[in-house]
Amino acid sequence: MKTICQLLLILPFIINVTGAVYALPDIPDGPPVASATQVQQPPLIDGEVLDDPAWTQVPAIQEMWQTQPNVGQPGSEKTEIRIAYDDANFYVGVICYDSAPERLVVSDARRDADLTNTDAFMFILDTYHDLQNGFVFGTNPIGIEYDAQVDNEGQGNFNANRQQGGTIGGFNINWDASWDVSTKVTEYGWVAEFVIPFRTLRYKTGENVTWGFNFRRNIRKTNEIDYWAPIPIGFTLNRLSLAGDLTNLDLKSPGNLKFIPYLLNQNSKVSNREGIDSKFEVGADLKYSISPSVTLDLTYNTDFAQVEVDEEQVNLDRFNLFFPEKRPFFLENAGLFGVGSPGEVDLFFSRRIGIGESGQAVPIIGGTRLSGRINKTSVGILSMFTEGIAESNISQNNFSVARVNHEFGGRSALGAAFIGRFGMDHIEGDQNQTFALDGKWGLGKKARLSGYLAKSNTPGIEEKDHSLKLQADYQWNNWELTGAYTEVGEGFNPEVGFLLREAFRKPEFRVLYHWRPQQKFAGLLELRPHVSYRSYWDFNGFLETSYLHIDNHWEWVSGLEIHTGINYTVEGVKQDFQISSGVTVPEGTYRHSEAQIVFRTNLSKPVYLSTRHVLGGFFGGERYANSGTLGVRIGDKFNSELTLVLNDIRLPDGTFHSNVYRGRVSYSFTPRIFAQSLIQFNSSSNIWSANIRFGWLQQANTGLFLVFNHVNRADFFNQSGLTIKYSRMFDIIH
Repeated sequence: MKTICQLLLILPFIINVTGAVYALPDIPDGPPVASATQVQQPPLIDGEVLDDPAWTQVPAIQEMWQTQPNVGQPGSEKTEIRIAYDDANFYVGVICYDSAPERLVVSDARRDADLTNTDAFMFILDTYHDLQNGFVFGTNPIGIEYDAQVDNEGQGNFNANRQQGGTIGGFNINWDASWDVSTKVTEYGWVAEFVIPFRTLRYKTGENVTWGFNFRRNIRKTNEIDYWAPIPIGFTLNRLSLAGDLTNLDLKSPGNLKFIPYLLNQNSKVSNREGIDSKFEVGADLKYSISPSVTLDLTYNTDFAQVEVDEEQVNLDRFNLFFPEKRPFFLENAGLFGVGSPGEVDLFFSRRIGIGESGQAVPIIGGTRLSGRINKTSVGILSMFTEGIAESNISQNNFSVARVNHEFGGRSALGAAFIGRFGMDHIEGDQNQTFALDGKWGLGKKARLSGYLAKSNTPGIEEKDHSLKLQADYQWNNWELTGAYTEVGEGFNPEVGFLLREAFRKPEFRVLYHWRPQQKFAGLLELRPHVSYRSYWDFNGFLETSYLHIDNHWEWVSGLEIHTGINYTVEGVKQDFQISSGVTVPEGTYRHSEAQIVFRTNLSKPVYLSTRHVLGGFFGGERYANSGTLGVRIGDKFNSELTLVLNDIRLPDGTFHSNVYRGRVSYSFTPRIFAQSLIQFNSSSNIWSANIRFGWLQQANTGLFLVFNHVNRADFFNQSGLTIKYSRMFDIIH
């Protein structure tokens, strides 16, 4: 297998005898400009644009440029976009003409479903025109609601070797706003109308205000992606420094006061207890816009019963597992509070609030959050109080975060953060703080320097309590170049943060090239040869981990994708550790190589397959790691996935298997009414679990939720629970 991977790695250079590759589109000297039209009579949001008198007075934008498959060429299908607003709302009407509307691809009807593998229309609003941060809205032909927040142009940790969903990687899909969309499929294509209340957004008021603006259309049957402001290869809609301008906005303060109460009833049964435990809870959130750019949130008896449970993971090394944040309250505006290196050195990790070290729920009494922007300065203050649990030796705590970040011109910024935990049980020394400075310096549109410097304060630790990172990025002309150095001192202890591992020095780099042959060789869309390296050293010069990855991604116009790579690894074990029951890895240094292949069919098809295979040396023995996901869709309402993660480990001290089986099934009755299930088995812990949810959504993640959870362990402990929760948003001012 290694020989095959080596041949596939060098094949792109053999194919290159064909010569030319696609050049970047001829990007104008300045961004494209459109004017928003103020209307007295708002359009009717019913999926009709051509026959609506309100839209006839609004000029249409029609220029769209391909990023794939033929970068720099006009869109193959006509698109018309109209932009309007009144005192209360922002409107977008789009007609996606299509020569074969019967071939439209719609793969999912769930709210916030991934729009990559479906016909879709999305747009991004840079409401402060800072070229860095914005709001994304989108839909597909059946009218799902898709929204997200973009921070720092969506850029996060470039070497995310851990699960990153839900982290502050620059793109927050878990932000759920209050807005509406209506769509209709016609004989000439499909139509979408968006209405976004201004009170949903954050912006500055004034006359003739300019926003950054771009929109994207997916034509999935030909794997085409079009943009209004041309986007080079390797970039996405999030690249706000390349967006166009939307002018002629006269903006006033709409006022915003929302009250969101909830009622909850929960019944649970534990195998070693008699009877059924029942509880009834009430709580509420309050959201008040002090100004259109600054919002105050108050929460009491905060609950997240409707959130999907964590996915099971297998730990095959000596370091911490990362479980992403999924709770809506902490994910809203999360990018503002993010400092550090996502998934590796998170100086603020909100899962420390309300979740104990062993994963148990810790009741949240309540708290407050003030977040927003004053001119070019973003400000965030968060303070939360949690109850104590005597039997788990968890004290009552206050968690406080203060964050400030000032944006300069040229994609540059300077910020500071304070993160603290304060024990409320009057125990001496029961506290911890982290202080940080961070910044970025944009070098034109192509390059950037960024980094942070942090210090923790823990009673009893007086030295080496620092952490820092310096990173350089270049992204242009089809190249992506990144280099970084990270250091975590032996005494660095961010108790309200996350450390992948403790006390290390880490150099790393990555070089990637996007190659688009003009002549489609066997339908090939793009090759992405790349090499990356990272290593972790202790402060005595001992190499704990080294990882050199040489790979090439092969992507076809049809959606087929294959990755062929070779990894060269070093693991330095300082002391014996037990990797599985009865199997020990002795101290020593282990040098190995392994082959890696990823195979992925077109994810928009009714049946698709994605597999990953890693075969090679592992701690003096061998590892055969095979994982795969089989997906089956029936129409746009029924979605299912079966995932297997299989690890066959053969070491000198013994052989073991560590596997995870995961099944997902969802049915969307409408884009706002769904039933979902997640069934899992982890062979390492011998735990079966089930999470079954029914949701009837209203606005901004409120509505009726029924949730059933079951856990069954090998020691015959099992626990079941049924939760019914109802929440409602009351718009007090409107």
